[in-house]
Amino acid sequence: MTSPSPTGLWRAVRAIVWKDLTAERRSREMLSAMLVFALLVIFSFNFALDLNPKARSSVSSGVLWVTFIFAGTLGLNRSLASEKDHGGLDSLLLAPIERSAIYFGKAIANLLFMFFVEAVVLPLYALLYNVNLFSPGLLLIIGLGSVGYVAVGTLLSSMAVQTRTREMLLPILLFPLTLPVLIAAVKGSAGFLSGLPWADIRPWVNLLVVYDLMFIAVAFMVFDYIVEE
Repeated sequence: MTSPSPTGLWRAVRAIVWKDLTAERRSREMLSAMLVFALLVIFSFNFALDLNPKARSSVSSGVLWVTFIFAGTLGLNRSLASEKDHGGLDSLLLAPIERSAIYFGKAIANLLFMFFVEAVVLPLYALLYNVNLFSPGLLLIIGLGSVGYVAVGTLLSSMAVQTRTREMLLPILLFPLTLPVLIAAVKGSAGFLSGLPWADIRPWVNLLVVYDLMFIAVAFMVFDYIVEE
């Protein structure tokens, strides 16, 4: 059996991404839930942390990543759960495509949903907290952290979706595994917000890059075995 060409793999990935985006555009279920949850967290912290501007700046990285992570987890839980509930996952597994195309298609779609939520949260947070969040370095950290989180989350959600307690199981599996990326993202974001020199922030950026590449490679190798179980 010949291996699929990169062109065929990319075509399958693109079709899965387009399917997910089209389905979400019609239903707006997952994005609405993610946005409402993220906005509730932002407004809750805004009233709970009645701090001076300097103190608010010091907690901004933590508040942002708490918002991104919990909203992202909500989206990851629904991503493959909706496919499983409506029989879409079985259809994808029976389709004559590489199983890795399913993973990359779902991961890219999840990443786009997470980026959309972040694009809404960042300007609102900057307005409420009076913090500049649009430096290229900070956006780089947010992008790298989101890629790592979604790479692991999509893989684990494909495992958790087969269980009855998937809503509880995914966070239990996900948070310990993504702890390195969360620490690096929070530390790197705090460094850029505090104006630290690049030499102090570079180790966190390097950790995020290594983490992203490692788990994307692991997911590519093991996804086929996970969905077979």
